[in-house]
Amino acid sequence: MSRYVRHFGAGAAIASLAAVLVSFHVPLHARATIEGVASGLANPRGLNFGPEGGLYVAEAGTGGTGPCIVNSNNQFVCYGETGAITRIALGGVPSQTRVVTGLPSLAAPPGATGAGGSALGPHDVDFQGRGNGFVTIGAALDPARRFDDAAHPEFAAVGAKVGRLVRFQPNGKWSFAEDLSAFEGTANPDGGGFDSNPYGLLALPGRQVFTDAGGNSLNAVAANGSITNLAFFPNRTVGTATFQAVPTCVTLGPDGQLYVGQLTGFPFLQGQANVYRVPANGGTPEVFASGFTKIIDLAFGSDGSLYVLQISSAGGPPPQGGTGSLIRVSPDGTTRTTIVAAGGGLVAPGGIAIDRDGSIYVTNFSVSPNAGTVVKIVP
Repeated sequence: MSRYVRHFGAGAAIASLAAVLVSFHVPLHARATIEGVASGLANPRGLNFGPEGGLYVAEAGTGGTGPCIVNSNNQFVCYGETGAITRIALGGVPSQTRVVTGLPSLAAPPGATGAGGSALGPHDVDFQGRGNGFVTIGAALDPARRFDDAAHPEFAAVGAKVGRLVRFQPNGKWSFAEDLSAFEGTANPDGGGFDSNPYGLLALPGRQVFTDAGGNSLNAVAANGSITNLAFFPNRTVGTATFQAVPTCVTLGPDGQLYVGQLTGFPFLQGQANVYRVPANGGTPEVFASGFTKIIDLAFGSDGSLYVLQISSAGGPPPQGGTGSLIRVSPDGTTRTTIVAAGGGLVAPGGIAIDRDGSIYVTNFSVSPNAGTVVKIVP
């Protein structure tokens, strides 16, 4: 998702987290400060600079009243058209405007425990020119169940609206593009059970590359709408634990190759998340950097350093402990520096973008239905 310095991230549907107010302009440690630039966002995830300089944020929304279904994470979620894209103008005093509204969203319904939190909906946003904005819409479902679920047959009325790619224009008009989840249903690149949750997005000339966090794959949509697999990420076994990869994000490296970060699946072991490097035209992933925990997004800085955003630094189901962290890996991969440590102000962060001046923007409280924020981090 990175072009030159700017990177545009991803986020994941995860266990709900009680909303906590972020402290604005709080020193994190000797190397960074943090300040708020946007607030009141609904489950904010990936963010990206538009070609005109605005900062765009994918809001996964708060679901709605239905139709409903039990998703792959055994969560009862209901459909609503509450997803959105917010534009933040950063010049002078930051201001925010929802420029795209009415996007599909799935979350626990009103009155339920965790209502509106940890939504699946708009997960990431990226651009190919001013008139070509793209958004991934999550699902966390077997693609076939979107249209044929014995327990919730009524969900078929909206099933075609999730697991999709959406295209939008500067005037806020949007339309459905390719059915991303359908590719999992026909190709099933990792060979495991059928499950699809389109997540991270990278718009490149002539194609859009996306991670399927449910299908453990990296896929590409061509200009003619056809979808192909670039790589899949097999299960790993550590000790007695076997877990899925759950790729959440993809970015373009300074070497022209694709870099993918993994959340990992249950039991979410500490220190077992990798950053993979994948050839630009697809191929076998290789481990570029390891030893991370629950990676939610990646970005490259102008000097070639890789910034790794962790939704949590602790083991166990995300966000677990509620404290995220940001780590910088030097261009040669030999040195790691913690820019924001656990407890330093990032609570379930969901996405990262880096501006030309080196300022880092992160979505915070990414599983909150009404208290999501965007913060600026100055190393």
